[in-house]
Amino acid sequence: MERHVTERVITSLTNDTVKSVRALHMRKERETTGRFLAEGLKFIGEALDQGRSPKLLMVGLEARPHAILDRAITATLRDGGEVVTVTHPILEKISRRDNPQTVLGVFDQVYTPLANIRPSSAPAWVALEQVRDPGNLGTIIRTADAAGCGGVILIGDCVDPYSVEAVRATMGSVFAVAIARATAAEFLAWRQTWPGNVVGTRLDAAVGYRDASIQSPALILMGNEQAGLTDTLAAACDVNVKIPMRGRADSLNLAIATGVMVYAVTDAS
Repeated sequence: MERHVTERVITSLTNDTVKSVRALHMRKERETTGRFLAEGLKFIGEALDQGRSPKLLMVGLEARPHAILDRAITATLRDGGEVVTVTHPILEKISRRDNPQTVLGVFDQVYTPLANIRPSSAPAWVALEQVRDPGNLGTIIRTADAAGCGGVILIGDCVDPYSVEAVRATMGSVFAVAIARATAAEFLAWRQTWPGNVVGTRLDAAVGYRDASIQSPALILMGNEQAGLTDTLAAACDVNVKIPMRGRADSLNLAIATGVMVYAVTDAS
């Protein structure tokens, strides 16, 4: 198969397609279009493995023949997407990096409605209240995937999981993990139907995370990086636990703390 099966070649930095893809760095554009940008063959391969094909596949002139690239071209064209060949300066402009990936993909965003979540399909799920750092969110999505969690639920005003920075931090797990979002009120109403335990994390909790008896499926609720879990959501938990701070540091990074909780719960299930 020809590697660059394409309708057109783009060489101009001011091309409208280049502008529209580069605009996906902005949240407003992502919300308007419902799409996001993923960079590199690893991400493209993860998407294909999950049955997700790009709506637009940009292939650099210097991209080498590769089985994943061939799969991506075939899947994109088969599903009605577009494949274009672009120059290195265009890849640099879109990725905002000096050493960009040679393949970029534009995908549809996917959110799972709360009503469609099947709690018993996984030993644990993660819920995040007002997480603000894209790197933290992306790392948590990746960790949830690695630990076999069912998905990540975003509560309230959270950072966009489909921002370029968050997607990069997922290392492709953005395609493998269910992502849901809800207001605090929606989450609290839905939480009443949860069949297992809802576990909150608070520095002022009386119970250590290793000492709590947690019934699966567990819903692990983590708070904002600065303020932690609000009193309202903490009160909705079956149990609140703490991760002991034994050194001078008074807290853990949110992604690290979530990883500790996720593995403590999934290893015990």
